[in-house]
Amino acid sequence: MPRQTHQGIDEMDRHLFFLMFGIGLVLGGCTLAPQYTRPESPIPADWPTGAAYQDATTKDAPKVQELRWWEFITDEKLQKVVEAALNNNRDLRLAALNVERARALYGIQRAELFPSVNAVGFGSKQRVPADLSPTGKRMTAEQYSVDLGIISWEIDFFGRIRSLKDRALGEYFATQEAHRSAQILLVSGVVNAYLTLAADRENLKLAETTLETQKRAYDLIKRRYELGLASELDLNRAQTQVDTARRNIAIYTQLAAQDENALNLLVGASSPVPGELLPPSLESVTPPKEISPGLSSEVLLSRPDIMAAEHRLKAANANIGAARAAFFPRISLTTAIGTASSELSGLFNSGSDTWSFAPQLVMPIFDARLWSAYDATKAEKEIALAQYEKAIQAAFREVTDALAVRGTVDKQVSAQQSLVDAVARTYRLSVARYAKGIDSYLGVLDAQRSLYSAEQGLIVIRLAKLANQVRLYSVLGGGDEQATQGGS
Repeated sequence: MPRQTHQGIDEMDRHLFFLMFGIGLVLGGCTLAPQYTRPESPIPADWPTGAAYQDATTKDAPKVQELRWWEFITDEKLQKVVEAALNNNRDLRLAALNVERARALYGIQRAELFPSVNAVGFGSKQRVPADLSPTGKRMTAEQYSVDLGIISWEIDFFGRIRSLKDRALGEYFATQEAHRSAQILLVSGVVNAYLTLAADRENLKLAETTLETQKRAYDLIKRRYELGLASELDLNRAQTQVDTARRNIAIYTQLAAQDENALNLLVGASSPVPGELLPPSLESVTPPKEISPGLSSEVLLSRPDIMAAEHRLKAANANIGAARAAFFPRISLTTAIGTASSELSGLFNSGSDTWSFAPQLVMPIFDARLWSAYDATKAEKEIALAQYEKAIQAAFREVTDALAVRGTVDKQVSAQQSLVDAVARTYRLSVARYAKGIDSYLGVLDAQRSLYSAEQGLIVIRLAKLANQVRLYSVLGGGDEQATQGGS
């Protein structure tokens, strides 16, 4: 009896040895996935040069990666609005939940590498008739057991599970970058909505000022008409300008209300943005800080959407390893150590110990699906590669477009301001000449229309300049990914 016990211990030691050996192989082995190397960037190394890009890349300004979002946005009211959006926006919240889900799915796939240990208790009591009983007499058979073991654990000799784990990890990292990209887009979206509201409120003020001017002009012409010094045609022309200004006030009142609704949606808070945080005009908004793209386009490789595309490429590369491993044998292990007895009271007595060790090997001989699956994984990798390269090219185009605007927009603002000044002088001269009876009211009408259009154009270009600064911040990949100022 002691010899049997010693032999049982030896068998258990061998079982534990094989178990530890298998775990060592799983944790220390390699996969059949191709070695990953980052593809060459399909874009020029330097930013473009030319008349449109004059001084676009040489300005003494910090790089976007050196700035947190609240350092880039210098307007204190706008900072509070952006922070509220980062705390309440539902799209950003969904992106964060997607990260949590991807992390959990990665945890599930990673756990496949390790055995699942279960405790199983079993008990049965059976009435056996005499003709089926080994003793030839009717009897009651009882059996009880308690086992601690591993059920169908696949030993990952060829890296199939590890490749699937690497794929899940790549997808998790891609989701993380998607969340970071969503945050950058939210920041830039809130700033753009804020600036658009400011511009439309300034346009509304311009329309209201124009209406007051047109009313005074109409009253003057009406008195001249009553005295016989002005024609009915001049009076009707003055009336058209008053009605046009009234229509413009209604239009910009509507646009400002819609802009405020869009801003409230982006912020996502339970109550609207407080009125004291809203901009009265575009001039009241402190411009964002100037930023530099750096000397090389390599900065684009740290953009969140490009990093997400690269992680998806790595995941597709790892999936090839899983498809290759499917051609090799799968080895699974079922083992248990426990105790068994025909009586419940003797379940844990000496000599009632049991063990089982049942390895299984499955070798694929013919399965046409494996080759198709392998071809599919290779095609998926090529698709991911094309998407990665396309993301880089699109990013390069977006940055160069923004740099082209920055290289020319100051000249546009200067020219438009000069145009406004010139048309304003023309308008004043036209009014004076009409008052002296030298010219007809048609000259005043044309000058006034030109002035109003030029002033509107100046607001549009100033808005474009500020929006392009935000655009450049966004397409260069944003700055620090901390969600709130308190995160620093």
